Amino acid sequence: MTKKTGTVRIGISGWTYAPWRGQFYPKDLPQKQELSYAARHFRSIEINGTFYGLQRPESFGRWRDETPDDFVFAVKGPRFITHMLRLQNIETALANFLASGLLRLGPKLGPILWQLPPNMAFDPSLFDKFLALLPHDRDAAIALAKRHDWHIKGPAWLKSDGHQPIRHALEIRHESFRSPAFIEMLRRHKVALVCADTVKWPLLMDITADFIYCRLHGSEKLYVSGYEDEALDIWAQRIRAWATGGEPENATRVLAPVPVRNKGRDVYLYFDNTDVKLRAPVDADHLAERLADLMPGSAPKAA
Repeated sequence: MTKKTGTVRIGISGWTYAPWRGQFYPKDLPQKQELSYAARHFRSIEINGTFYGLQRPESFGRWRDETPDDFVFAVKGPRFITHMLRLQNIETALANFLASGLLRLGPKLGPILWQLPPNMAFDPSLFDKFLALLPHDRDAAIALAKRHDWHIKGPAWLKSDGHQPIRHALEIRHESFRSPAFIEMLRRHKVALVCADTVKWPLLMDITADFIYCRLHGSEKLYVSGYEDEALDIWAQRIRAWATGGEPENATRVLAPVPVRNKGRDVYLYFDNTDVKLRAPVDADHLAERLADLMPGSAPKAA
């Protein structure tokens, strides 16, 4: 059997940053064209606005139209669910999020990222209920979206022309999640554990789904520190191992390695060191260069 390689997507977290104008973005580039410019550089971008509040279907439609055919968005789940409700009594809020328009991304809808607050510890009962609610295909997402209430902005969007699975990734920020029970729970619900490189929070590489989701926040100074050649080489090696169905050497895990996957695994990696300096797009470019042979058909660079 020929071993296959998963799809590798390297990108950035968000695209609207004033310090990037005249640096990453050309000085004369209109702000409304920043997404289309960034999407010609990278194969994926995290949508951050969804974390702070519900968006409108027309926004998702515009984002879809402004990006290349092979482009994929990761979408951050609302902090209203994770930070305010703290995963309790979230059925209607989750329905509102799903009905707000993200299904309008269609085939450009990639993983949904659920970022937990730093003071949220592992509660087995709470997390099992939350993970069980998450839809994993279009029909399940639409069925749940139909349970929305009046809080959505504008008409509900209850259809999608995307047929891919709906993937979910969970980013932990508390040491209590270094638990075999938690890793096993993620595997049971087929939700990826985010591999988050940061100076503050746990860095775990347990594989819990059929894809890998990484966020590089800056390992020395949160949201600021860049990645030098040695660090980028290490991340490139890790991505090669994951994409070809294996695991990195000396990966930090709670449980033992999983069996090698002949189909390979898709890998999504986003640079979130977006503050102050122009590090995220530069680091993403340099890492992508190291993996060019694994990324055939990458979006062309903007002129």
